[in-house]
Amino acid sequence: MDPIQIKSFQELSLEELYSLLKLRIDIFVVEQNCPYPELDNEDQNSIHFFYKEAREIIAYLRVIPKKAGNIRIGRVVTDKGYRGKKLSSQLMEEAMKYISENHPSKTITLSAQEHLQHFYAQFGFKSVSEMYLEDGIPHVDMEFEE
Repeated sequence: MDPIQIKSFQELSLEELYSLLKLRIDIFVVEQNCPYPELDNEDQNSIHFFYKEAREIIAYLRVIPKKAGNIRIGRVVTDKGYRGKKLSSQLMEEAMKYISENHPSKTITLSAQEHLQHFYAQFGFKSVSEMYLEDGIPHVDMEFEE
């Protein structure tokens, strides 16, 4: 497995872009049986964090700087065959470090699937909303403040 890669949209190769979109669709649309607009015009302004193995992206997340000054983490995903290896945890740690170094004193937000609140709590995130349905899946809004 390659080390974590961190790239802007413009730095992604076409092969990497295809692979990350395929992973996200395979998990969020197909596996979770949730048809929704995966292409949301956020990727172009995001910083992409991922692990690759044999030219395929196997774990991924993106960091989205928002105009209001907040930073958003989204699309945290690991290929089914690589779960349990703490790849998403390592990506989260790297993303938090990147944000701390490049966007200090910003509030970090994310929309977590409700059953993953404990995962994000490990990184200091706290729930700031009641459960709501997003594309038919229970979610909660979470925030991290330094």
